[in-house]
Amino acid sequence: MVPSFWQSRLSEIETGVRQVVKGQTSVLTTSAGGRSIYLVEYGEREDFGRRANYSSACGAGSADHYARKGPDAKPVLLIVGGVHGGELEGISAVMNLIRLLETGTDYRGVRHDYVLERAGRFRLLLLPCMNPDGRARLPVDSLLDVPYEEFVYYMQGSWKDGSLCRWPDCKAVHPIKEASGFLGSYFNDDGINLMHDNFFAPMARETAALLALSEREAVDFAVQLHGGADTEVHFPAIHYLPQAVKERQMAFNLRMALACTARGIPFTVVDQVVVDGAKSPYPSFNLTSAIHHTCGGMSMTFESNMGLDSTGVKLTPDQVLDSHFVLFEEMFRTFEAR
Repeated sequence: MVPSFWQSRLSEIETGVRQVVKGQTSVLTTSAGGRSIYLVEYGEREDFGRRANYSSACGAGSADHYARKGPDAKPVLLIVGGVHGGELEGISAVMNLIRLLETGTDYRGVRHDYVLERAGRFRLLLLPCMNPDGRARLPVDSLLDVPYEEFVYYMQGSWKDGSLCRWPDCKAVHPIKEASGFLGSYFNDDGINLMHDNFFAPMARETAALLALSEREAVDFAVQLHGGADTEVHFPAIHYLPQAVKERQMAFNLRMALACTARGIPFTVVDQVVVDGAKSPYPSFNLTSAIHHTCGGMSMTFESNMGLDSTGVKLTPDQVLDSHFVLFEEMFRTFEAR
């Protein structure tokens, strides 16, 4: 049975967004399949005196040419759910965060006082579902207690011969649409995995809109919410980032480890200060990497446990949602500690 707080249907997203009063709502763009991608904003956008894009500003020797942020500037946080449309945990988490900011409790009726009391100190950019095409293709409303093989089918789909399109081979053909039998919920309707779009050529409209948002907002910290199957909660290492950014992300990683342990949520520490190419000759430049290079901010991928019926770690639905609220709280604490 799907918990009532597990708000992830496209109709539930639309209803929740329409009920927003304290924030501002808009359609960031439409998907390849013509579906609306909603953006909910809290806090006013500030003028950072922009004179150049981030790359050019770095070439001039100072990020201030891109965004001059004084001590009173509100940090800009970008939280993105559903880049892979079938990873419902992040979609539900963003919807519960919006519910908290609007009503004072999440959909369970649980208060998160630290987040609620400090939300006004930030500019929050919340995208419940970046890939509504993939979400629409998923025929279930929860992957909780779903067997692993069924999960693979729902997420990555199948090849033309009917065999499962498993990770990471699901990335070996891109766009994958013509090669698939069943197009899994990883992909938009054109068969593009937004995490591995071609960032140096005409991109999917979803990818282009997300990068444009992070660029014009001068995002300080972006987190994409993904599902990590039956693993412990973790952040995979992100490649092609400056050393200083990797070190800040490692510090945040350790903060999360302590906070999750205190809440009884299993967490694996993955080294964020990786040497690109040291372990693999082909480190991936993915959407998380690309976001940093548009705005200069921290950019991380949060891999949630999915509560599958499989080997490994299995969290309860409440624990899955709680792990996301630990993330939101620690994002706030990171900037409060500065």
